[in-house]
Amino acid sequence: MQQFLPHINNQLNDILSSLPLFNPEMCLAILFLLVLTADLVYRKTYGGVSRMLACAGMLLVMAADLGQDLLINDEARLLFNSNLILHHSNIVLKLIIDSVAFLLLLYFAWDDELKVHKKGLGDAYTIIVASVLGLHLMVMSATMLTIFVSVEMVSLASYLLVAYRSGNALSAEAGLKYVLFGLASSAVMLYGMSLFYGFAGTINLFDANMVIRLQQADGMSVSLTIFFILAGIGFKLSFVPLHFWVPDVYQGASTPVTAYLSTLPKIAGFGLLVTLITPFFANPAWTQVDFRLILSITGIITMVAGNFAAVWQQNIKRMLAYSSIGHTGFAFMAIVTFTAQGIEALNFYMAVYALANLGILVLVSYFANTMNAHTLDDLKGLGSKYPIASVCFVILLISLTGIPVSAGFSGKLLVFSAVYEVYQNGRNVILLALLITGAATTVVSLFYYIKIPLYLFLKKADADTGNYPATSKNLLIMIVIIAIAVVLLGIFPQALTDLM
Repeated sequence: MQQFLPHINNQLNDILSSLPLFNPEMCLAILFLLVLTADLVYRKTYGGVSRMLACAGMLLVMAADLGQDLLINDEARLLFNSNLILHHSNIVLKLIIDSVAFLLLLYFAWDDELKVHKKGLGDAYTIIVASVLGLHLMVMSATMLTIFVSVEMVSLASYLLVAYRSGNALSAEAGLKYVLFGLASSAVMLYGMSLFYGFAGTINLFDANMVIRLQQADGMSVSLTIFFILAGIGFKLSFVPLHFWVPDVYQGASTPVTAYLSTLPKIAGFGLLVTLITPFFANPAWTQVDFRLILSITGIITMVAGNFAAVWQQNIKRMLAYSSIGHTGFAFMAIVTFTAQGIEALNFYMAVYALANLGILVLVSYFANTMNAHTLDDLKGLGSKYPIASVCFVILLISLTGIPVSAGFSGKLLVFSAVYEVYQNGRNVILLALLITGAATTVVSLFYYIKIPLYLFLKKADADTGNYPATSKNLLIMIVIIAIAVVLLGIFPQALTDLM
């Protein structure tokens, strides 16, 4: 017993020293309990209190993120006996996640389909806060155990949100499909993790001997192990061939939930992927799996499949689902550089993508609320009737396409620059293929993004009754603010790049 005392003492000291650097996550845990309690107490008398509490709490969490960044002083820190890792890049991702979560908390109550839910939205706010804690842990995970627990936390929250409109048949079907795909990917990932532990003798990604032990194991077995683990992460990122659930789930879920799925888990998934591959890229002795080649091929296939499939869609949310898949493939370009410039470009790109994508889905809710518009045909002639919303729609589509002057253009330019710089240093053919595919699919995306302004402004409604209901003012204000932010970040990208 005596020989274990120093070890126990060291672990306790490490836990105590890690607590001050865990403030945002502790705030989220407390906020979850407060929102849950407030909903139970005030649901019948004043249901909005849980929403106000959740929004105020998210602002406090963002402040705690900034304080956390100051505490680490640009150094990478391992917390809680190397179970979590903290550095400037993943704090930036957490800030992006928290900012988007704050906007989502505002947005949920303004969607007509959700606000008439017979049980109210208190449960949804509670689930979102809990999921943000899981997203933080995903970004910070440094062991197989924390990866699995955090991914499952987010998955459970996602399942509940997708099926939140339990009375809606399409939503229930989407929830069932999502759960089935999620369970399968979790099982595959867990099997890969068990193999990883068997080969490496550790679950710690930053164990000094981890790469050496994997290098000594059978190459085919290690490759399968890594592919299984990537499958679990790929479910969150929705890259090909793990994208089949996306169109049906995005269409079947309520629009704010679609906005949640297309932004927050994707951002955290990329942060987790970067952490997972860091030990292998950082060790020159690693030769078992060529991550750059695998991720590059995956990115190329995902860009092509996502963008070409989107061209044929008539339902707006299905189109955005395939568009989201295409953007996932584009983001892989930044990861395969594995340079500081590439990671900064990834963070910037995910921030502006999340902002524009959220804005477009808010617009989908706006037109659904006012005109019950869900397909391109439903948008015919609405540009002249709702000019402010329609102009904002065009601005946000320009950003997603990557046309100057928009935040999306700055994001794509940063990614292309990072990849081209690495290509010039090594003349790697696969990087050249990435650059060509990225440019070509950006052009392809014009063909489906341009359909929306075409239907809004150039096509006339088949039967114009002249009955145009009042607009959702709260949604319109949010849309205008997001559109202005996208333009300003396109003109002054350094305002955001300096934070990366």
